[in-house]
Amino acid sequence: MGIVILPSLLNLKEENLIFTVPRQLWSPSAGIPLFETTKIAPMDIKAVLDIMFTLVGGLGIFLFGMKSMSEGMQAVAGNSLRGLIHKVTNNRLMAASVGTLVTMIVQSSSITTVMVVGFVNSGLMSLTQAIGVIMGANIGTTITGWILVLKVGKYGLPLLGVSAFVYLFSHRDRTRYISMALMGIGMVFFGLELMKDACSSIEDIPQFRAMFDRFSASSFQGMVMCMLVGCITTMLVQSSSATLGITIALATEGSIGYETAAALVLGENVGTTITALMASLNATKNARRAAYFHAIFNLIGVCWIALIFRQYVQFIPWLAGVNLETETGMTSAIATTHSVFNIANTIIFLPFVPLMASLLLKLLPDSAVKETPHLTSLDIRMLETPTIAIEQSRQEIIRMGEGCQKMMAWLKELLQQPEPNKELIQKFYHREEVLDNIQDEITVFMTDLLAGNVPHEVIAEGRMQLRMADELESVSDYIRSILKFHTKLLKQGHGFDEHHMANLLKLHDEVSEYVDFVVESYKSGQREILSKSQAKASLLKQHLKSLRKSHMELLTQEKVEPFMNVAYVSTLNSYMRVRDHLINTAEAIAGEK
Repeated sequence: MGIVILPSLLNLKEENLIFTVPRQLWSPSAGIPLFETTKIAPMDIKAVLDIMFTLVGGLGIFLFGMKSMSEGMQAVAGNSLRGLIHKVTNNRLMAASVGTLVTMIVQSSSITTVMVVGFVNSGLMSLTQAIGVIMGANIGTTITGWILVLKVGKYGLPLLGVSAFVYLFSHRDRTRYISMALMGIGMVFFGLELMKDACSSIEDIPQFRAMFDRFSASSFQGMVMCMLVGCITTMLVQSSSATLGITIALATEGSIGYETAAALVLGENVGTTITALMASLNATKNARRAAYFHAIFNLIGVCWIALIFRQYVQFIPWLAGVNLETETGMTSAIATTHSVFNIANTIIFLPFVPLMASLLLKLLPDSAVKETPHLTSLDIRMLETPTIAIEQSRQEIIRMGEGCQKMMAWLKELLQQPEPNKELIQKFYHREEVLDNIQDEITVFMTDLLAGNVPHEVIAEGRMQLRMADELESVSDYIRSILKFHTKLLKQGHGFDEHHMANLLKLHDEVSEYVDFVVESYKSGQREILSKSQAKASLLKQHLKSLRKSHMELLTQEKVEPFMNVAYVSTLNSYMRVRDHLINTAEAIAGEK
């Protein structure tokens, strides 16, 4: 006769907390279930509350420590972090390496995958590149387990205290953010010690001990249940690092065995995908494909490892060469379990990256209408990584500059057409509206970013980008006004004569060259452009003055139609305004106030 223990039911009776445990007894011969109820000794409510408060407090400090460590490391490695993003290519090994390094810096695979979804959504990263980075992110997140292997728990509080003093009283940015990272590490270890204390008290309560004794991955069903618990817990707290910390605390205090801890860790890998899936809501289909890959990648990995789970949990302690009876040995074994799983899964998947991209395209086919990438759908989530957020907004500034370049090219084409192409005109005006929207998005995005705790260099660049967005939007407005003057003149049955049109086209080429110079300088990171910019602006001003002067002389010599006169002078003024805003843009790039 087999016995299946159903979940415990809690009944409060007077001051005591009584556990009532239904037992289901199955008699194969009778074919009917029989039930009997057994009462277990009263539980000390104060002891339970002490455990819960200590556990929750430790978890809160642990999570805040992870956040502080992440922010500090991001600020210190800001330029390197942005440089890594630029190194992402379609080479799957390079993409995976970048994903690993970025996640080691930001200390969260969730942040990295959300960041990747954001880049794909805004059109800055292809699906193939995103897949490579996501696989690398899974390897990078295992660094948390190895940090916890360091047996410095008792030094967590002193490290936190000393770092806090340095952070509060230091005036140098770099020193402050290094202190923030160390302060975060101190909180991580102090929080882990509190969670361990709570878990050690569990052994003093027979009811909890009995519950954890039944919570085991010794059978296939138990293993699946443990994986499910790890998955759901990670989904709720949205941090695999937090659930990893709880798992290590329970395992090192003997509340759960190594096999159970390993199953929980594997389940946590699936649970962490919920963050990217949430970030992909209302995003482009390519961004959703990247988020779906993250979930599929981890789910398939957990499925194949589940088939060889018994052999896997025997292999890991042998590989790590550790004694599971010691605290360091248990922590090392759990960290190795996490690392080997993610490394093996990545190695297996790497050859199939193009195949996975094709499969995702079939599972989520493109719409008949082309999707337009947007920044706003991910702006709040991107604020978790200020150094990457500022890079994404930089790419949007570049998009604005390239939009102005396109508008200048289309304007020249339209100026030369006797009957302007209506489709091209519609395309021209649509591009100007897109630039207006991008400027609005950048303003909201940057306002939220600068309101947070960010390094001075991010603040300086954020202000520069706000100014550039405003100036480039003004450039697009004046380019549009030139076309409006031209089309209005044509509707009135007039047009520029060959002499005036030749002058305008020559001026247009010079202004276009100035637009290209400013935009390309920003794209290439060239900051020393002020002297060249001023020289180009000076030549443009002289040319504009000479055109205006020659036109005024022409008015005294022969009759010029009033409509053409107004359109020509207004067009010259608009080109002058484009020049003025380009000077301001160049000054912003050079850091001039």
